[in-house]
Amino acid sequence: MSKSSYTPEFRAKIAQEYLNGNCSRKDLSKKYNIPESTIRDWINVYKTHGINAFINTNGNKQYTKDFKIQCVEAVLKGESSVLDVVSQYQISSSHMLREWISLYNANRELKDYIPKREVYMADARRKTTIEERKEIVDYCINHNRDYKGTASIYNVSYSQVYSWVKKYDVQGDDGLTDRRGRHKTDEEVNELERLRRENIRLKRQLQEKDMLNELLKKVQELERM
Repeated sequence: MSKSSYTPEFRAKIAQEYLNGNCSRKDLSKKYNIPESTIRDWINVYKTHGINAFINTNGNKQYTKDFKIQCVEAVLKGESSVLDVVSQYQISSSHMLREWISLYNANRELKDYIPKREVYMADARRKTTIEERKEIVDYCINHNRDYKGTASIYNVSYSQVYSWVKKYDVQGDDGLTDRRGRHKTDEEVNELERLRRENIRLKRQLQEKDMLNELLKKVQELERM
């Protein structure tokens, strides 16, 4: 993933490289460090709409409930494939359409998508895999760091998206690893934390030594009796 936004020209260049037969999607993914699924989506919309497919697609496109149902039913009825629908209607990603299909199949309501709606206080902080976090960060960076729009599309909170992007900016893919519940080793913490830990260990050793001395005294007293 690039740490800067992907320009329309750049996305068109990637798609054209593939269409010219110069590289496979897998090769392009490795070459530019971009998820293969993202490249696949770029290629499909580019084949239909050219570079215009990438202009003014900054995550602020609205999707009505009826539009979502129309796209989902086109796939479920076998009228079109996921990739064809994404390309035809210039949906931001195939992941988004698959999410609509999952909700539809689960009999959950498909709601109008308004990019400006607040997601700062989103209730759900669903669990995500490392691959999902990579895709979410890629989408956010690729769409001018539209944290709110990205949070709405992927059903996560604004704070999650913001945190993942900032961690990625500093640490790359390593920053997206979920380290909750994992105790850092002494080598992984800064000097102040190492000193704090050493101080705690020394205090514990002194306490254990004092307890041992008290125990020896009591044993000696008992032996004198």
